[in-house]
Amino acid sequence: MSHNSFGHLFRFTTWGESHGPAIGCVVDGCPSNIPISAQEIQQFLDQRKPGQSRFTTQRQEPDEVKILSGVFDNEAGEQVTTGTPISLVIENQDHRSKDYGEIKDKYRPGHADYTYIQKYGIRDYRGGGRSSARETAMRVAAGAIARKVVPRLSVRGALVQVGPHKINRENWDWDQVGQNPFFAPDAQIVDVWADYLDGIRKNGSSIGAVIEVVAEGVPAGLGAPVYGKLDQDIASAMMSINAVKGVEIGAGFASAELTGEENADEMRSGPSGGNEGPVFLSNHAGGVLGGISSGQPIVARFVVKPTSSILTPRRTVDAQGQDTDILTKGRHDPCVGIRAVPVGEAMMALVLADHYLLHRGQQGDC
Repeated sequence: MSHNSFGHLFRFTTWGESHGPAIGCVVDGCPSNIPISAQEIQQFLDQRKPGQSRFTTQRQEPDEVKILSGVFDNEAGEQVTTGTPISLVIENQDHRSKDYGEIKDKYRPGHADYTYIQKYGIRDYRGGGRSSARETAMRVAAGAIARKVVPRLSVRGALVQVGPHKINRENWDWDQVGQNPFFAPDAQIVDVWADYLDGIRKNGSSIGAVIEVVAEGVPAGLGAPVYGKLDQDIASAMMSINAVKGVEIGAGFASAELTGEENADEMRSGPSGGNEGPVFLSNHAGGVLGGISSGQPIVARFVVKPTSSILTPRRTVDAQGQDTDILTKGRHDPCVGIRAVPVGEAMMALVLADHYLLHRGQQGDC
């Protein structure tokens, strides 16, 4: 088992560190003749890249992706996948390793410094090395390819909570998501979050957030019983994102407050007498029943903890086991959940592409 790879048939492996010369990934198992270009991938990377507002880290990385292999021009002159491994790379350009020199022998609370030492006996203290969220840029790149695998698939994400401030779901408007720096689907929450995060940022602190990802156009039948459940793999994918501490599908933890009558997604016959499937009257299941997609929108939410790198001095120990204090310098996100939205979208797309190919391999065309 590789700890740097994800997926079964549609599989990707990432490599690189936060302050290394580059980061990259290899996507394997992608079907051939799927149109893809660096420009298509770039549009998703541009949503995730740092330094786009005062509410994210001011590290300036263009995150310009290059395709090194796995594509070729077809007879029409269109760049398509060849069915061979697709290699992608992004060069790091704005890393400041000197920002971390003072803490190389100290363990940052909330970070993976101590656990990496316990596992490997060595750690890259420059921005966290492999544990840095910088790695997620390659997930977004791989996810851009995955979106092309499942026909008619739409994957969209939004920020639905920052600290104690939640959106008003009655105001939900997908068109608003691209109109503000928070990926907020509620126009009225934008100023609230901006004022709140300005206070958090000026205090040198950070705050957590909740992201919701919705996939539409997912055919019924993806996933498998028991240990191959679709929602199981979605949960695993979201939990693999840096700083994620909880995942829920559909109604999630709110199901504890629902009765059986309220929670059950009742059905009625659909168009043409139901030949194209039933109409569901609600979606508390989040589009997955028994681990298999129902054809309804798949809804997942995940919570991202506050950024651990803050300017407030905190108590810790050093590599010699001595008590000390630490103050983390550098450029950090006051709310890392903002840039996690396109990452969550990518992981959803990657899981669905994988399960689409698994289903097609077992059951034929879907």
